[in-house]
Amino acid sequence: MDQFMSDSLSIHESAWVSEDARIFPSVRGTRIVIGANSNIFEFVVIRCVGGSGDIVIGDRVNINPHCVLYSGNGITIGDDTLIAAGVSIVPANHAITDRTRPIREQGFAPSKGGVTIGRDVWIGCNVTILDGVTIGDGAVIAAGAVVTHCIDPHEIWAGVPARSIAVR
Repeated sequence: MDQFMSDSLSIHESAWVSEDARIFPSVRGTRIVIGANSNIFEFVVIRCVGGSGDIVIGDRVNINPHCVLYSGNGITIGDDTLIAAGVSIVPANHAITDRTRPIREQGFAPSKGGVTIGRDVWIGCNVTILDGVTIGDGAVIAAGAVVTHCIDPHEIWAGVPARSIAVR
Protein backbone atom coordinates (compact mmCIF):
# COMPACT_ATOMS: atom_id res chain seq x y z
CA MET A 1 0.00 0.00 0.00
CA ASP A 2 1.31 3.45 -0.85
CA GLN A 3 1.52 6.44 1.46
CA PHE A 4 1.07 8.66 -1.57
CA MET A 5 0.07 7.58 -5.03
CA SER A 6 -0.87 9.36 -8.20
CA ASP A 7 -0.29 8.61 -11.85
CA SER A 8 3.13 10.26 -11.61
CA LEU A 9 4.28 9.76 -7.98
CA SER A 10 4.20 6.68 -5.77
CA ILE A 11 5.77 6.63 -2.31
CA HIS A 12 5.57 3.37 -0.36
CA GLU A 13 3.91 3.71 3.05
CA SER A 14 7.09 2.59 4.85
CA ALA A 15 9.34 5.06 2.99
CA TRP A 16 10.36 8.27 4.70
CA VAL A 17 10.69 11.53 2.78
CA SER A 18 11.90 14.61 4.63
CA GLU A 19 9.51 17.53 4.51
CA ASP A 20 12.53 19.52 3.32
CA ALA A 21 13.07 17.31 0.26
CA ARG A 22 11.64 18.58 -3.03
CA ILE A 23 9.94 16.15 -5.39
CA PHE A 24 8.51 17.54 -8.62
CA PRO A 25 6.24 14.99 -10.31
CA SER A 26 6.06 14.85 -14.07
CA VAL A 27 3.58 16.78 -16.12
CA ARG A 28 4.43 14.62 -19.17
CA GLY A 29 3.47 11.16 -17.96
CA THR A 30 6.70 9.84 -16.47
CA ARG A 31 6.76 8.34 -12.98
CA ILE A 32 8.65 8.69 -9.71
CA VAL A 33 8.51 5.57 -7.52
CA ILE A 34 10.04 5.37 -4.03
CA GLY A 35 10.25 1.85 -2.60
CA ALA A 36 9.65 0.36 0.83
CA ASN A 37 11.79 1.49 3.76
CA SER A 38 13.72 3.98 1.62
CA ASN A 39 14.82 7.32 3.07
CA ILE A 40 14.95 10.59 1.15
CA PHE A 41 16.70 13.15 3.33
CA GLU A 42 16.42 16.93 3.50
CA PHE A 43 17.35 19.08 0.53
CA VAL A 44 17.19 16.23 -1.99
CA VAL A 45 15.72 17.35 -5.32
CA ILE A 46 13.98 14.81 -7.51
CA ARG A 47 12.65 16.35 -10.69
CA CYS A 48 11.16 15.00 -13.90
CA VAL A 49 12.98 17.01 -16.54
CA GLY A 50 15.10 16.56 -19.64
CA GLY A 51 13.59 13.43 -21.14
CA SER A 52 10.91 10.81 -20.94
CA GLY A 53 12.35 8.44 -18.32
CA ASP A 54 10.99 7.33 -14.98
CA ILE A 55 12.81 7.52 -11.64
CA VAL A 56 12.44 4.21 -9.81
CA ILE A 57 14.05 3.98 -6.37
CA GLY A 58 14.14 0.47 -4.91
CA ASP A 59 13.62 -0.75 -1.37
CA ARG A 60 15.87 0.26 1.55
CA VAL A 61 17.65 2.97 -0.45
CA ASN A 62 19.13 5.97 1.38
CA ILE A 63 19.51 9.23 -0.54
CA ASN A 64 21.32 11.74 1.66
CA PRO A 65 21.08 15.55 1.74
CA HIS A 66 21.76 17.76 -1.27
CA CYS A 67 21.44 15.06 -3.92
CA VAL A 68 19.91 15.90 -7.30
CA LEU A 69 18.11 13.35 -9.48
CA TYR A 70 16.76 14.57 -12.82
CA SER A 71 14.67 11.97 -14.61
CA GLY A 72 16.13 12.67 -18.04
CA ASN A 73 16.18 9.36 -19.85
CA GLY A 74 15.45 7.35 -16.73
CA ILE A 75 17.03 6.43 -13.40
CA THR A 76 16.69 3.03 -11.73
CA ILE A 77 18.27 2.53 -8.30
CA GLY A 78 18.45 -1.02 -6.93
CA ASP A 79 17.57 -2.18 -3.44
CA ASP A 80 19.93 -1.54 -0.50
CA THR A 81 21.87 1.21 -2.28
CA LEU A 82 23.47 4.04 -0.29
CA ILE A 83 23.86 7.46 -1.90
CA ALA A 84 25.95 9.96 0.06
CA ALA A 85 25.42 13.71 0.22
CA GLY A 86 25.79 15.90 -2.84
CA VAL A 87 25.43 13.22 -5.53
CA SER A 88 24.06 14.29 -8.94
CA ILE A 89 22.43 11.75 -11.26
CA VAL A 90 21.59 13.43 -14.54
CA PRO A 91 20.79 11.15 -17.48
CA ALA A 92 20.27 13.97 -19.97
CA ASN A 93 22.46 16.18 -22.14
CA HIS A 94 21.77 19.53 -23.74
CA ALA A 95 22.02 19.74 -27.50
CA ILE A 96 24.93 22.03 -28.45
CA THR A 97 25.56 21.55 -32.18
CA ASP A 98 23.84 24.69 -33.54
CA ARG A 99 26.21 27.59 -32.78
CA THR A 100 23.71 30.09 -34.18
CA ARG A 101 21.24 29.42 -31.33
CA PRO A 102 21.68 29.64 -27.59
CA ILE A 103 22.17 26.22 -25.96
CA ARG A 104 19.08 26.75 -23.83
CA GLU A 105 16.96 26.90 -27.01
CA GLN A 106 18.34 23.70 -28.56
CA GLY A 107 16.57 21.20 -26.35
CA PHE A 108 18.14 17.90 -25.38
CA ALA A 109 20.53 15.59 -27.18
CA PRO A 110 19.51 11.98 -27.93
CA SER A 111 19.53 9.62 -24.97
CA LYS A 112 22.51 7.44 -24.16
CA GLY A 113 20.19 5.08 -22.28
CA GLY A 114 19.53 6.56 -18.84
CA VAL A 115 21.21 5.48 -15.59
CA THR A 116 20.85 2.09 -13.93
CA ILE A 117 22.34 1.50 -10.49
CA GLY A 118 22.36 -2.06 -9.19
CA ARG A 119 21.68 -3.46 -5.73
CA ASP A 120 23.92 -2.90 -2.71
CA VAL A 121 25.88 -0.04 -4.31
CA TRP A 122 27.64 2.65 -2.30
CA ILE A 123 28.04 6.03 -4.00
CA GLY A 124 30.30 8.49 -2.14
CA CYS A 125 29.84 12.22 -1.57
CA ASN A 126 29.68 14.59 -4.54
CA VAL A 127 29.72 11.89 -7.23
CA THR A 128 28.28 12.80 -10.65
CA ILE A 129 26.72 10.03 -12.75
CA LEU A 130 25.95 10.82 -16.38
CA ASP A 131 23.61 9.43 -19.04
CA GLY A 132 24.25 5.94 -20.36
CA VAL A 133 25.89 4.55 -17.22
CA THR A 134 25.08 1.19 -15.63
CA ILE A 135 26.62 0.47 -12.23
CA GLY A 136 26.71 -3.22 -11.32
CA ASP A 137 25.58 -4.79 -8.06
CA GLY A 138 27.88 -4.28 -5.09
CA ALA A 139 30.01 -1.58 -6.73
CA VAL A 140 31.55 1.32 -4.81
CA ILE A 141 32.07 4.80 -6.29
CA ALA A 142 34.58 6.98 -4.41
CA ALA A 143 33.76 10.52 -3.34
CA GLY A 144 34.07 13.16 -6.04
CA ALA A 145 34.13 10.74 -8.99
CA VAL A 146 32.57 11.59 -12.34
CA VAL A 147 31.11 8.40 -13.79
CA THR A 148 30.87 8.34 -17.58
CA HIS A 149 31.30 4.60 -18.27
CA CYS A 150 29.56 1.41 -17.16
CA ILE A 151 30.90 -0.29 -14.03
CA ASP A 152 31.00 -4.04 -13.49
CA PRO A 153 29.64 -5.62 -10.30
CA HIS A 154 31.81 -5.28 -7.18
CA GLU A 155 34.31 -2.89 -8.77
CA ILE A 156 35.57 0.19 -6.94
CA TRP A 157 35.91 3.29 -9.09
CA ALA A 158 37.42 6.71 -8.35
CA GLY A 159 38.62 9.85 -10.10
CA VAL A 160 37.69 12.32 -12.80
CA PRO A 161 36.83 10.73 -15.07
CA ALA A 162 36.19 7.69 -12.88
CA ARG A 163 38.27 4.56 -13.49
CA SER A 164 38.49 1.15 -11.87
CA ILE A 165 40.93 1.04 -8.95
CA ALA A 166 40.05 -2.28 -7.23
CA VAL A 167 37.54 -5.08 -6.83
CA ARG A 168 35.82 -5.77 -3.52
